[in-house]
Amino acid sequence: MGTPDFSVPTLARIVADGHQVVAVYTRAPARAGRGMGVKLSPVHTLANALGLEVLSPASLKTDAATEVFSGHAADVAVVVAYGLLLPQSVLDAPRHGCLNLHGSLLPRWRGAAPIQRAIMAGDAESGVGIMRMEKGLDTGPVALEERVPITEGMTAGALHDTLMPLGADLMSRALAALAEGNLAFTPQTDDGIIYAHKITNEEGHIDWHRPAAEIARHINGLSPFPGAYFEADLGKGPERVKVLRAERAEGSGVPGTLLDAACTVACGEGAVRLLELRRAGKGGVATGGDFLRGARLGSGAHLA
Repeated sequence: MGTPDFSVPTLARIVADGHQVVAVYTRAPARAGRGMGVKLSPVHTLANALGLEVLSPASLKTDAATEVFSGHAADVAVVVAYGLLLPQSVLDAPRHGCLNLHGSLLPRWRGAAPIQRAIMAGDAESGVGIMRMEKGLDTGPVALEERVPITEGMTAGALHDTLMPLGADLMSRALAALAEGNLAFTPQTDDGIIYAHKITNEEGHIDWHRPAAEIARHINGLSPFPGAYFEADLGKGPERVKVLRAERAEGSGVPGTLLDAACTVACGEGAVRLLELRRAGKGGVATGGDFLRGARLGSGAHLA
């Protein structure tokens, strides 16, 4: 049960390990692009290629959906960023319950955006864990974990790509242990519980009055999606510009002021250098210097 790219390596590994996949559940196809054509989820696309049965109900809360799910008579359900709530009737249906691959070190960062929140908060490490699902949000006992450091300047995209294959390997080990009857679970502690609430579009706006370290983490934590942004007049009135990577830099000044041709911007405390940017409606990513030359912005210009 999964939907985005993060789920794909786990499905591929389960099949490669020789497990019998009786069904794949994923979010319903969405319409996207200029022609509004139907776009399958990454998991749906892989499942089709593997010849697996795919189901994409709008909800699992109906009696009909529960009946279909129970009819698979599965030993276990593997859940990786599925995107739909699982009611108790679904959680109870598989013989060994539902195993969730979660992208954090529980109980820290329960919820929808653990990877982004960990970077934005300045965590020193992150990881993946295998949890047996309960009705509460990411409250179930944990069986296995793998930890990884969050390095200086790491983006959410880079951490995502690090955790993705690590999670697939961890789930492979969990299923092997489950088949042998020795997958043990430990209840989560009540200490250190933090929720990783869904990222809102409003959060993307950069507040230059914050300290440079926080702004750099904010930018890197929202990269590549949804992306942190500022606004500036690039010749045709205010225009939104996304910043995809940044680092702390030397310098000071009025917050939001460009300090040099390397795209260093003054913050409430210190300064940040904007390393990769993309203008609204433009496909390409530019370095800070290239962006400034193209936008015809110089030292002293203000970013809002």
